Amino acid sequence: MDTIALEHRKVDTGRVRLHVVEAGDGPPVLLLHGWPQHWYAWRHVIPRLARSHRVIALDLRGAGDSDAPTTGYATDDLVADVIALLDALDLPAVDIVGHDRGGSLAFRLALEHPDRVRRLVALNAVHPYSQLRRMAPHAWRYLWTPFVETRLVGRWVLRHCPWFLRRLLRAGVSDRAAMPREAVETYVASVRRPPYARAGEELMHEFAYHEILPMLRHPERRRLETPTLLLVGGADRLTPPGMLGDATPYTDQLTIEQVEGVGHHLPEERPELVAERILAHLQ
Repeated sequence: MDTIALEHRKVDTGRVRLHVVEAGDGPPVLLLHGWPQHWYAWRHVIPRLARSHRVIALDLRGAGDSDAPTTGYATDDLVADVIALLDALDLPAVDIVGHDRGGSLAFRLALEHPDRVRRLVALNAVHPYSQLRRMAPHAWRYLWTPFVETRLVGRWVLRHCPWFLRRLLRAGVSDRAAMPREAVETYVASVRRPPYARAGEELMHEFAYHEILPMLRHPERRRLETPTLLLVGGADRLTPPGMLGDATPYTDQLTIEQVEGVGHHLPEERPELVAERILAHLQ
């Protein structure tokens, strides 16, 4: 593959300073990572997209080399961060690709700011039209989350129990070679820094204690008008395809594609397929 130059810089959005990695030229596409990762999760995808697009891989608040303030980790805050970044970069609208938590964030952006999102690709995420009857049988998959979402406990675990994240990351791939030691240690070292361990705890706490129950009690009813592709791994242990409910009453713009034999970290396990599907969808 051709060598692609990566430009690292920090952008002051007026809300928080965010680290971005940019490459290529052309129509802008914004990449949003999941947790506990950062821009590095897209390292194999960026060169493939940068041949025809301006790629902007963002470190969300509290991740990678972005600032990690003590507050601001609710989904509404993260949405506002992304909009502020687009404004700071003078980008009226972009294509957005989001993985895991970044995928959920991308869906929210498309629903709340449809004029800013041209096309959307979500990876290993649950679409907004969740159904309790679909999700409840999979609750056991999240028995690990209290260890990171509980105040004070979460930051201690993330700082002092690196084995916890190592196991979580490796459990997310069906092919262990896709999550090599150097990648695992890059993510673990980043999250172990005290401000970022606290940020990880706060991110998980906000979702678990303030967002998931209201979301299930009052399911999303706004129509998704953005052309959207959702890629799910057939062997994903964290967000398996069985969790997805029927979205057709609320959108005719969502296409769901299952990739057999692949786990939760599609951008790292199948970067060539991910890039191919992204480019086809963005045409």
